[in-house]
Amino acid sequence: MNRYFKRKKDHYLFKDLFLPLISFLLIVALFGFGIRNLSGTTQEEQLHSAEQAVRRAAVQCYAIEGRYPADVAYLKENYGLAVDETKYVIHYQRIGSNLLPEIAVFSADGMGTDGE
Repeated sequence: MNRYFKRKKDHYLFKDLFLPLISFLLIVALFGFGIRNLSGTTQEEQLHSAEQAVRRAAVQCYAIEGRYPADVAYLKENYGLAVDETKYVIHYQRIGSNLLPEIAVFSADGMGTDGE
């Protein structure tokens, strides 16, 4: 009779210790994956927002002045464009005074997309 109860305790030790530990580790792993995925999505959205800010400022300049600005510095000085240059690289190529410039924003660390 004593042996029977001892085996049953060993079985409960497995259930009481191993299964909760595995469950906890699985939950932590899933949580970490979710945070990493959310972080990547947030970076893409910030990149897209920065590009949209440059595009809006250029279109606003065209609406007010009748021409697109020659460079991004003009937008910063006259239209309040604020883009963190330590995080983003702005590609702005003016095609003509009446044509929408080629605008793209890239992550400065090279890990983002082009925002298009």
